[in-house]
Amino acid sequence: MNTTTADAPLLSLLARCDRPGPRYTSYPTAPHFRTDFGLEELKAEIAACTTGASRPLSLYVHVPFCSSPCFYCGCTRIITRDRSRGERYVGQLLSEARMAAALLRRGRPVEQFHIGGGTPNFLGLSSLAHLVQGLGELFEFSATPDRDYSIELDPRALGSPAEAFATELARLGFNRVSIGVQDFDPQVQAAINRVQSEEETLSLVDACRDAGIASVNLDLIYGLPRQSLAGFQHTLRTVISARPDRIAIYGYAHMPALFKAQRQLDATTLPDSRTRLSLLALAIEELESFGYRHIGMDHFALPDDELVRAQENHGLQRNFMGYTTHAGADLLGLGVSAISRIGDSYSQNHRALADWERAVEAGQLPLWRGLRLTRDDRIRAAVIEQLMCHGRIDIRDLESEYAIRFGDYFANSSPALSAYAQEGLLRMGPDSIAVTDAGRLLLRNIAMCFDGYVNEGAGATAPMSRTV
Repeated sequence: MNTTTADAPLLSLLARCDRPGPRYTSYPTAPHFRTDFGLEELKAEIAACTTGASRPLSLYVHVPFCSSPCFYCGCTRIITRDRSRGERYVGQLLSEARMAAALLRRGRPVEQFHIGGGTPNFLGLSSLAHLVQGLGELFEFSATPDRDYSIELDPRALGSPAEAFATELARLGFNRVSIGVQDFDPQVQAAINRVQSEEETLSLVDACRDAGIASVNLDLIYGLPRQSLAGFQHTLRTVISARPDRIAIYGYAHMPALFKAQRQLDATTLPDSRTRLSLLALAIEELESFGYRHIGMDHFALPDDELVRAQENHGLQRNFMGYTTHAGADLLGLGVSAISRIGDSYSQNHRALADWERAVEAGQLPLWRGLRLTRDDRIRAAVIEQLMCHGRIDIRDLESEYAIRFGDYFANSSPALSAYAQEGLLRMGPDSIAVTDAGRLLLRNIAMCFDGYVNEGAGATAPMSRTV
């Protein structure tokens, strides 16, 4: 795909289509979760799941603590330098995990395990070991080579030499790491309050590989204050020179009304829409020219990576961790704000630490809200996941699985889809709908054609990032 800044028609098209929209890490999306979905509803869904064959598990643990704020961040996080808070939190996480494990069938293999944040390595090696070993006593951690055990890392906050840290991660069973970079440009780093040298970042990459960690992912963000094409190209080429297995390129979502830290940014230094789109185009061009495959809308991977193989084998999945493998596993989220997907339900923990702690200390699962999917939700979720993961909707398979006539069921979607087809963003046929290379950049827009909630209720007024 030629995405150079000379591609004026493409940039003009992206600018016209750019609008607020969901990221579709779930469907229905989180703003539509309801507080009348409680523990009894969750128990009923778990019971329904455990009456059949044992499904594998995916565990997500959220660690909210950071020692300093990154001004762009929209994650659930708590700024503190008190490391003892992390030790206490681990004990509370294990209490929550014991309650959750008591409801789930024993022996379900944990094929995926991910610790996100916040800054997971805020915990330090001893607390991380306590957490992993404690969870290993409650759940059946897989020992198979294809398990996916990953952790997000901030190289500025390891608390010990990179080599020792990486060696201990490998000993604990982690085989993937995701390292935040965002941008190496000093002006950008100063603007976002994340000063991080190339040397400390790349030395951590090397340490992880030397320790035997199989896969390294680096995260970048386009659209940050003071970003330029020349500066971002330097970042891209520095990252590519390390040859990480995966690279994620996220668009910065500037929503200062929702995320207080973003009020520290000078909005006048944000790239204008044309520069922002050119940054994205540059990233795609650079990564593809060096052999990376574009996965979904914001992930890139080397051709032999599991994400690529999962996409080819229709095993790719999109959830609250982004693009993942091992489709079909139930997701159990632990910690503040974590979201679970059990059977045909979503459930989310309290977002405020005090509320989460109060529930756990009272011996209750810290459930805040959730949703049980209707048949219509399941159909639309299947369509949107096919789009987001494979860039294609298999009409005949959906009609067979759900006993629908696709054209009739999605008649209201037809005008918008036809308009996107006329713009060259997708190709429509009797058996499938397939996005083009240009359409891949607007997957969220196309997915909104099938969203039954996008203009209704809480979701209509919830703040959303722009689609490009």
